Amino acid sequence: MRRLLLTLATAAVLAACSAEEPDGAELPSTAIPSAIAARLDALDAAVFSWREAATVAGAHAAAEDARNLVVGPAGALYGDGDGSGSLGVEPATGLLPGLDGSPGLAGPPALNACVDADVLGGSWEDPQERWDIMLEAIDAWAPGGNTFPSLPSHPQRVVGWATLTLEADDLDLAHEYAGHAQLHVDVTRAAYESCG
Repeated sequence: MRRLLLTLATAAVLAACSAEEPDGAELPSTAIPSAIAARLDALDAAVFSWREAATVAGAHAAAEDARNLVVGPAGALYGDGDGSGSLGVEPATGLLPGLDGSPGLAGPPALNACVDADVLGGSWEDPQERWDIMLEAIDAWAPGGNTFPSLPSHPQRVVGWATLTLEADDLDLAHEYAGHAQLHVDVTRAAYESCG
């Protein structure tokens, strides 16, 4: 039942994606770049490991990997989030732009309108502000008060669920958060593969 609900939620989110710029001009849709495909595969694998983890420590390690794959070394919250003393993955760059304005794998510029809307979530002219908005949403999150829908970037929502997992000591809760993260990984992939 949970998988069906996630599938329906993914379809609803994808329906909201538009292949048009605000002025109505179409952005070209091209094949997914190999670096993006590899990063999305790694992100899928991390979220799968997180969702299937047999221990809280395993869920924490996988959530750390997912978060680091999105933010990269120049992004907010990069590092040893599970306190293990090492990093499972060490990407050279994040999927999203860094705090220093360095572009992420997703851009800017965006590959197409869906990447701009769903992956980047709009302008990264002030990357510090964009990361601060995410950090504020994470800090304000509470059970029954999900602040992540306010984030226009689906990868940032993955970071939010990963961060909550890293703060959780309950395996069932970690698995639930992984399910939410998977929804946003799916939307991110669809922005590259199904825009149009």
